[in-house]
Amino acid sequence: MSIILSDAGLHDHLKPLTFTRPAAQLRPGILRISEGWYVRSGLSVGYRTEDYLAQVFPMPVDDASRFEVDGALLPTDDLAAAVMDLRPGEVLVGSGRALAFGIAGNESPGPGNWTDPPSFLKPVRFSGEVTRIERPWHLFQHCGKAIANDFKLLTEGRRSQPLSSLNTVVGDPTLIFLEEGAVVEACTINTKSGPVYIGKGAEVMEGCLIRGPFALGDHAQLKMGAKIYGPSSFGPECRVGGEVNNSVLLGFSNKGHDGFLGNSVLGEWCNLGADTNNSNLKNTYGEVHAFSYATGKAEPTGLQFCGLIMGDHSKSGINTMFNTGAVVGVAANVFGSGFPPKHIPSFSWGGAEGGAVHAMDKALETARRVMERRHVPLTAVDEAVLRHVFASEHEAPATAR
Repeated sequence: MSIILSDAGLHDHLKPLTFTRPAAQLRPGILRISEGWYVRSGLSVGYRTEDYLAQVFPMPVDDASRFEVDGALLPTDDLAAAVMDLRPGEVLVGSGRALAFGIAGNESPGPGNWTDPPSFLKPVRFSGEVTRIERPWHLFQHCGKAIANDFKLLTEGRRSQPLSSLNTVVGDPTLIFLEEGAVVEACTINTKSGPVYIGKGAEVMEGCLIRGPFALGDHAQLKMGAKIYGPSSFGPECRVGGEVNNSVLLGFSNKGHDGFLGNSVLGEWCNLGADTNNSNLKNTYGEVHAFSYATGKAEPTGLQFCGLIMGDHSKSGINTMFNTGAVVGVAANVFGSGFPPKHIPSFSWGGAEGGAVHAMDKALETARRVMERRHVPLTAVDEAVLRHVFASEHEAPATAR
């Protein structure tokens, strides 16, 4: 048996983060959504996503009975148990839509079946809590809940590595968990609002101030004097300094210097130059609008606080200023004085004073160098994904840098 995690009609709505991954590969807490399903079920996990991503994120190879699950759902113990109880021909429903299907052989739900389950399937009602990541900003909105779920899953029945007495703890010290090799020295950690998880080989340097809920991934690093307001989650190999509030870095990304990042999401392999700042609140205190790849225009977020959404491999130069609700695509290089546009397409080169298309081969060369620093190869299939993203946004570029 296996679990198929479906994009369930959300692929375009979650761009630019899903340009390079299925919805279930997003990381709102300590774990990717897919990892949460794997740990809870013990079953192999595959993906139903866009064709160009299928080679990187394949379907399960077995032909036995399967469960097909909305890949944007935060997994919980109750939800996983309800999915595992499904039989072929049954559909788990909750919050007015399908959550999961019990299927056999080559059966598969169509795109419309998630909002309107077929009448010939037997409905099974789920009355528990359902949290769905439907838009990029939902990652920081639901970060605290995701961290709490993952913290319980990963630490229950286990003992943390000892926390040095040189640290100051405000709140319950049992809500701090250090994995093997984690180093935390001369810091202040507040757990009154939620747990703090420090991954394997991660380092929290002297003088850091942390308010939970907070997760620092394996081999990631908080620079000296960093100020972190939870809920925030920084994935593996991230390097973070300065001031960060309620933000998610999916992994392998850097905000290593002073500057403010708030109510934001960065993909993988991003780098924010020194003193890069973002606005997360309009001067009018009004609702923030942000560009939607699904509609091709700015849409209301329903939020008063919303900062920067940045796709994989994008970067900013020193002193870059991002406006409220800024959306940056994949492999963009943003620099210059003034506020750049609120929507910057993938493979853009420039900023407020105008720009050009970032040449594909040069972008790949940069990506290769960046990934090599973390001993991760840029594979041929990774390159094919980036070329697809380039073609989707720049079919006939006039100039390139």
